[in-house]
Amino acid sequence: MLNLIAGVVPFLIMISVIVSFHEYGHYGVARLFRTRVERFSVGFGKVLLRHKDKNGVEWCLSAIPLGGYVKFAGDENITSMMPSKEDLEASRAAITAREGADAVNDYFHFKPLWQRFLIILAGPAANFVLAIFLLSIVSFAVGEQYRKPTVMGFVPGNVAEAAGLKVGDTFLSIDGHKVASDDEARVMIALRAETPTPVEVQRGQQVVRLVLTPKRALLDLGKPNDTVTGGVLGISLGGEVVSRPVNPWEALVMGNAKTWRALDTNLTYISRIFTGKENGDQISGILGMTKATGDVTVAMAKSQLTVYEKSVNMALLFLQFTAMISIGVGFLNLLPVPALDGGHLAFYAYQSVAKKPIPAGIQNAAFRIAIVLVLGLMLFAFWNDMNHMGLSKFIGGLFS
Repeated sequence: MLNLIAGVVPFLIMISVIVSFHEYGHYGVARLFRTRVERFSVGFGKVLLRHKDKNGVEWCLSAIPLGGYVKFAGDENITSMMPSKEDLEASRAAITAREGADAVNDYFHFKPLWQRFLIILAGPAANFVLAIFLLSIVSFAVGEQYRKPTVMGFVPGNVAEAAGLKVGDTFLSIDGHKVASDDEARVMIALRAETPTPVEVQRGQQVVRLVLTPKRALLDLGKPNDTVTGGVLGISLGGEVVSRPVNPWEALVMGNAKTWRALDTNLTYISRIFTGKENGDQISGILGMTKATGDVTVAMAKSQLTVYEKSVNMALLFLQFTAMISIGVGFLNLLPVPALDGGHLAFYAYQSVAKKPIPAGIQNAAFRIAIVLVLGLMLFAFWNDMNHMGLSKFIGGLFS
């Protein structure tokens, strides 16, 4: 519980930075296309601080720091769902009577379809740009450091030895994905439980191709109450350590590669959930991310490092955390769910093909269903977090 409390403030700071970048992505492209914006808010609910700039944009800090929004001029709500044809015509008439016909083109819903598409896409894109930037900073600060994924031994009951894997083999690729470090190899294996997986290993001067089928088992994540399962081969990895400084360009390349590797991991896991190969027990929510942030904070505070070393290491770890959460936020927002950016993009894609927008009634119905789905996902993630922290067993014990 102490770790959870310790993670609250740093997590809120990180999520506020992530949300600000996401919303500024929308805002920046909107302003590029001369779109009128009424409000830019970090957080929801009651406005605590506000400032109106010379362009008439109200910049707000709101009471609930777990989100944010950009409200375009003329929107009835902050979702920016496409109005019906009748509402659009009524809005056009009202704007024309109030400001003149030329002013209509300044409003979001009267912008060309391709501009609206880019404005919405810019939010998730900003999350990926932020992640690349932060991971590049970390890469430049610490250089390239990793341990090669070399097989050091087998544990009883392993499924790899009989399939042809040998001590001294170094993984080159897993399921067509190149791997350079033992951490990358573990993630790839964990995501392929009970799935025949082609691998390539370096064995002396030869490249050997095998097919391994990781068995499903509890993953050792270093947490006593964790119940997360995934693929394991029953091997220990730990090869030669590679460590070297990198220049800014190399750091940028590394930051970019780490970002897209994390995104690919998310895509792989979600696709396995939809195909019934995973049960979703690795999905984490706000509670879990706060706890993980607190774990890092407390561990670093208890370390024997100097104050300067603690500060530097904690800053780098928080930058990595922020980058990973930003990737998750960007990925989540690209899902084709009406309540998210991906839903808008799907509607615009339909309109570009059908040459007409989806009827407002269908949009509204889809939006309501999406809200239920998003809330359901949040509750599912919350339950996972409770299980991983042992809180569900603790609460259940109180009533047994």
